[in-house]
Amino acid sequence: MKLIRVQAIMHKEWREILRDRLFLTLAFVVPASLMLVFGYGISLDVENLPFAVLDQDRSAMSRDYLHRFIDSRYFDYQGDVRSVREIDSLLADSDIRFAIIIPPKFQENLLSGRPVAAQSLIDGVFPFRASTSKGYVIAINAAFNGELLAGYISRRLGVNLEQGMNMVQPVGVQLRYLYNQEVKSTWSIATALIMFVLMIIPPFLTALGVVREKENGSIYNIYASTVSRGEFLVGKLTPYVGIAIINMLILWLMVVFLFRAPFKGDPLFFFVASVIYVICTTGIGLLVSLIVRTQVAAMLMTVVVTIVPSVLYSGLLVPIASMAPQGQFEAHLFPAMYYTDIALGSFLKGIGLEQLWGRVLALSIYAAVLWTLGYLLFHKRPRS
Repeated sequence: MKLIRVQAIMHKEWREILRDRLFLTLAFVVPASLMLVFGYGISLDVENLPFAVLDQDRSAMSRDYLHRFIDSRYFDYQGDVRSVREIDSLLADSDIRFAIIIPPKFQENLLSGRPVAAQSLIDGVFPFRASTSKGYVIAINAAFNGELLAGYISRRLGVNLEQGMNMVQPVGVQLRYLYNQEVKSTWSIATALIMFVLMIIPPFLTALGVVREKENGSIYNIYASTVSRGEFLVGKLTPYVGIAIINMLILWLMVVFLFRAPFKGDPLFFFVASVIYVICTTGIGLLVSLIVRTQVAAMLMTVVVTIVPSVLYSGLLVPIASMAPQGQFEAHLFPAMYYTDIALGSFLKGIGLEQLWGRVLALSIYAAVLWTLGYLLFHKRPRS
């Protein structure tokens, strides 16, 4: 392999990329745009749920109970309604996602020691949001019940309210969230989106770049030249690896400074692992370009082989541990899962090579296999 030939092909490819404005836009504008669109568009946080109230008691205790929801950051109070029928209409039109109905004699029954059933209506169209909302309601209701019982014990036994609370809840739970202390899904989503964007764009550009030469016939100049297979592939694909590395750095800056996600790991380790990953994804584009003959076919096939594994089998939206055994096995067949672990570990957990060496090794093997297959499948004398 002669370096001067590789450099000549690299120079030619850079000129082709810079000359084509559409291709240049795909290379540098689309990755950042995808990060912005999906970063702000995907959120697993369930907050500010609009809700309405039907208070049929209008007592001091009913107002105290309702204010626990009104003052919570998880709910957005939309006002009182006059009837259950009005609640049904608001829920059906999606004007509210949650409603509370306080029955008559709420305070009277509680003060007399009789149980009361306060009804909660939750929009269950989206099960995840409904399940989370249910958890909020149960937690607020349990806190209210605990304070009522503590007040009763305090009055009966002549102890202060704090002692009453300790008697009601003899076993306390102290929650401590590790790694993502503010429990912001944006931090996790934005970090994992680096994997998503770098899984899509490098193969897309690589496949189009190689297939474009097939369509316009310039590939025959390579066939007729003394350039070897290895020289052509290295010279042709190095610019796309370089573009992917630049995009990786831009995405890293966006996640840290735009989405405010903390980076706790080793920058050098993350950079090296990311370079291995983009070499891997560029190899996917190389294989696609050797299989198809038109740019349209290259785009369609790239979308299929990159978006499906990066969304379903990477841990971006569904944890791998929550999948069925068959799904977990399939996830281990794609590089997206390994790089997602590396990205989340580097950003949020602050771990490095000592814990993630297995993921880096898997990506290295994947890249070596893809590039070897690309080398073996590329022939300077095309088959008819």
